[in-house]
Amino acid sequence: MEFNNPSLTIKEITRGQTGRDALMAGINELADTVKSTLGAAGRTVIYQDGQGRPLITKDGVTVAEATILWDPIENIGADLVKEAASLTVKEAGDGTTTSTVLAQALIQECDKALKANPALTIRELTQGINDGLSNVVAQLSEMSREVTGSTLSDVATISANNDIPLGELISEAYNSAGVNGDVIMKDSIDENTFVETVKGMRIESGIKSQYWRTNIEKETAELENPYVLLLTSPLNNIRKIQNILEHCIKQNRPLLIIGELEQQPLATLLSNKVKGVLKVNVIDCPGFGKTKQDTVEDVAFRTGATPISEALGDDFDFIDVSFLGEVDQVVTDSMRTVIQVEEVEGTEERIQSVRDKIKSEENPYIKKKLEERINILAGAVSIINVGAESKIELKEKKDRIEDAMYAVKAAIKEGIVPGGGIALLNASFGLTYTDAPLQLGTEVLAKAIQAPFKTILANADILLSDPVLGQLQAVPGAGLDVISGEIVDMVEAGIIDPVLVTKTALKNAVSVITTIISTDAILSNKIKS
Repeated sequence: MEFNNPSLTIKEITRGQTGRDALMAGINELADTVKSTLGAAGRTVIYQDGQGRPLITKDGVTVAEATILWDPIENIGADLVKEAASLTVKEAGDGTTTSTVLAQALIQECDKALKANPALTIRELTQGINDGLSNVVAQLSEMSREVTGSTLSDVATISANNDIPLGELISEAYNSAGVNGDVIMKDSIDENTFVETVKGMRIESGIKSQYWRTNIEKETAELENPYVLLLTSPLNNIRKIQNILEHCIKQNRPLLIIGELEQQPLATLLSNKVKGVLKVNVIDCPGFGKTKQDTVEDVAFRTGATPISEALGDDFDFIDVSFLGEVDQVVTDSMRTVIQVEEVEGTEERIQSVRDKIKSEENPYIKKKLEERINILAGAVSIINVGAESKIELKEKKDRIEDAMYAVKAAIKEGIVPGGGIALLNASFGLTYTDAPLQLGTEVLAKAIQAPFKTILANADILLSDPVLGQLQAVPGAGLDVISGEIVDMVEAGIIDPVLVTKTALKNAVSVITTIISTDAILSNKIKS
């Protein structure tokens, strides 16, 4: 989105409370649809795709993206919350529905507070909310526990809509890949869903442009059985690798280029890719500083490619297909590239050499770069092959698996907290109020962050009584299992959430709502009546 490139469409200007009410109506329309998917008893949603075909999903972000409202100001409100949910996905991989529920609760509580307290200013309300946010984030960090043993399976199961076999399968994939490995997903050849683990490597280099994407929905560039061209000097003219490109086209195989390309060869490759002449992706060469050369050699060692460096005397005019390496599969997302490749003899000795260097290295930055070399040399790739009886079932199943994969990654990164909305509920009980008038903003946040817990109960048709709420307040970490209807220790019962997801969902909801409540004028595209 080009934020500084305004549309020339005639605008309708709406000011003050009228505009804010319309924004809130749009948020409510979106949230009331999306939040029905939240929790273990969440419902599925049926929507029509661009061709009018019905699809079924329980994925909050999919429902949100399919929701477009007729009223332009209401649609702006919905789009702003979608933006918060989208940011949550990018940062934490999951939590879109939670972010939406929190945004709705916040806007409603802010509206009540402003109408009940005419003397309350937007600045005071916003500052109170942000003070409370810092407090809640600190509490969530204190609650966090490391992922150990069966909790990995619990995280995956919860995010996969309480599908225990699917949760165990995803957990198996991550355990098989190991700490230096990666997990990817692809369609199965039949209706069965299973995991296979192969050797692989991870390069900390993401997709450089949206135009290299081959999978628009997942925003990834995926190449099957590609050649690999490894450049350590910038390529300034496409003619210098023309024989390489002709070979790839003749063999009908994709090409992964690892290295720096100047504008002319980049534009030519992109044009060929868009026209369907050649499947190609370009990523940056890994490594930095004194570790770069060793890292390049690691990539060459694993892929079989010969590094081409003019600084070391290589001449681009004389390179041929013998410089190419080969791998089984490459998947590049926004952050990194995962390469499926066969094991190479001598790998263990090379890994041990890097580990010895890590032990003796004192510079933390260089240590990190050496650890990235381990990811290249010692990695494995677990492939979740997803099968189903129909395309509709396959789409819904892949949505759940993708959510669970992101949740597991987030849990491994920062740990877990009690699930089912209990972490935020407990934080609301422990939220200390600042001096008035900022107290009102903190109280608004305290009420709003109880919304995920209450929504999960509502989706399970459970009425929350005061005695039950009091019991939950008295025992931190205790919650209501909506499947059994019993009060349990949520972590021991396997009902958990990644703390990164919870934090990110809350921060993004607060960010968008504090912006909305400070809005005084809305310029929407005028609809011809």
